[in-house]
Amino acid sequence: MTGLNTIASTIVASGKGVLAADESTGTCTKRFENVGVESNEENRRLYRQMLFTASQLGDYVGGIILFDETFRQSTDDGISFPDLLKSKQIIPGIKVDQGLDDLSNFPGEKHTTGLDGLRDRLAEYAELGAGFAKWRAVITINEGIPSMTCIRTNAKELAQYAALSQEAGIVPIVEPEVLINGDHTIEKCEGVNKMTLEIVFEELNNHKVRLDGIVLKPSMVIAGQDCPDQASTEDIADRTVAVLRECVPSDVPGIAFLSGGQTQLQATENLNTMNARHKDLPWRLTFSYGRALQESALNAFAAGDLDKGQNKLLHRAAMNGAASGGNYSVEMEK
Repeated sequence: MTGLNTIASTIVASGKGVLAADESTGTCTKRFENVGVESNEENRRLYRQMLFTASQLGDYVGGIILFDETFRQSTDDGISFPDLLKSKQIIPGIKVDQGLDDLSNFPGEKHTTGLDGLRDRLAEYAELGAGFAKWRAVITINEGIPSMTCIRTNAKELAQYAALSQEAGIVPIVEPEVLINGDHTIEKCEGVNKMTLEIVFEELNNHKVRLDGIVLKPSMVIAGQDCPDQASTEDIADRTVAVLRECVPSDVPGIAFLSGGQTQLQATENLNTMNARHKDLPWRLTFSYGRALQESALNAFAAGDLDKGQNKLLHRAAMNGAASGGNYSVEMEK
């Protein structure tokens, strides 16, 4: 278990977080189409190559989550992407869930697929060099939902995945995402996050998952994007930390937030405010961002400016690295 704890602690080391570059082919295609880039395997490889070869990326990123296609790709020089990341002291990770499916008899609610054959897939990824994995569960807030059945189903699946990952010597990132979609209030989001995390940790304990060998990837407590009453960054920070204090055992080495539809600046500011206002936390608070790290870089890639793309990625990584210590200020954006 010492190895798993070391990996988990390395991923969320001081000043570092996680780059989520594990977009499925479908998701990547949508993002490419939005900026006028054809989504084919070579273009996806070139884009990820631009990200991963950024020179100082290891200064701010402790781990990168890859999609299966990306995990098996290589640089122009024939270096596999996992080996490239390791050479930069970045731990390669792998998305192992296989997407969402409707939860039977519960309209509007989803559960995550991918447990079938997962033990064998994890063994293969471990052989290929993965140090950690990721599984995303989705909780939707709407009229009458989430149901307890939805939360419990997703929590059990997260726990089963986490137990299998640790069995394979791989650190599980546990991601119970409470979606930002909707017009719900921050109070409603706070209650759903609290209930979700309580049940997730109950199931992790039921499945004998070692908490010192995981990384939690939760949502921030934030109002729905269509809610007319948007909270301040201080309110978001205080409510989020209050929920974490109540629900997350101190054994957990780190909490790496998802950005969940926030803008690049919002994600950085909210993370920074948590760390600036709350200094006595038992776990490290950092980032595991996708779009909030990549958006500007992807625009530069679409324009054919790879150097600018790398600089944009490094800038956002540096800003969030500072935020993970409560040392970010908006003046640094200049």
